[in-house]
Amino acid sequence: MAHGGEVLEFEEYVRTRQDALLRSARRLVPDPVDAQDLLQTALVRTYGRWDGIADKRLADAYLRRVMINTRTEWWRARKLEEVPTEQLPESLVDDSTEQHADRALLMDVMKVLAPKQRSVVVLRHWEQMSTEETAAALGMSAGTVKSTLHRALARLREELESRDREELVSRALEREERERCAA
Repeated sequence: MAHGGEVLEFEEYVRTRQDALLRSARRLVPDPVDAQDLLQTALVRTYGRWDGIADKRLADAYLRRVMINTRTEWWRARKLEEVPTEQLPESLVDDSTEQHADRALLMDVMKVLAPKQRSVVVLRHWEQMSTEETAAALGMSAGTVKSTLHRALARLREELESRDREELVSRALEREERERCAA
């Protein structure tokens, strides 16, 4: 258990890193309330082991690992599909409308992935972790990370192509309807 100076050190760490950690949580679970719960649970679990983290520069990676494990526990306990959310994570910088739309689409498309696939994509692409760092964070081999990422990206491409086709069909039907009404 953390004591004295370590309590202050932990509080300082949480104060300075809370926003970034919450963004990581929001990428792991789409619901903002669940993301907040996930971060709080991970912080409580990490607080009890704070003095065991010798190199505090690794604290973010440790906490992300705790969040992933916690999310996996919750997912196994609930065995429920995630409910799509209208709310999206706030971005660090002011995005243009197009970037915002792209981010909204990406967050929506990510929901088709299994939790393990989503974790790999989040760590490799959003968190910019190496294959080895991702493997260590998720407790899997580098080969498993690579194959999981490959399958996840293929699934995302498939989903985006399917949505593009639906969009084209929808526009063609709307155009036909307008022409029929005009005739």
